[in-house]
Amino acid sequence: MNQPSFEEAYTKLEETVRALEAGGATLEEATRLFEEGMRLARICHQLLNATELKVTHLQRSFGEQMALLDQGKDEPGA
Repeated sequence: MNQPSFEEAYTKLEETVRALEAGGATLEEATRLFEEGMRLARICHQLLNATELKVTHLQRSFGEQMALLDQGKDEPGA
């Protein structure tokens, strides 16, 4: 089974939380919903961490490129 996108996982997590908050579920059903919610929360967390890592890498790369451009401006004949 393919891992859902962040948006899909988050939407399903919201639905799961609403179902738990509504009450009325049997203990078995509430346990299943809780387990599903934890699985979805873990997926969301992993996807957010991966995205944060990408953004950090892009920012660092951009900063390094800007530093190189600034160095080039300071050199004679640039």
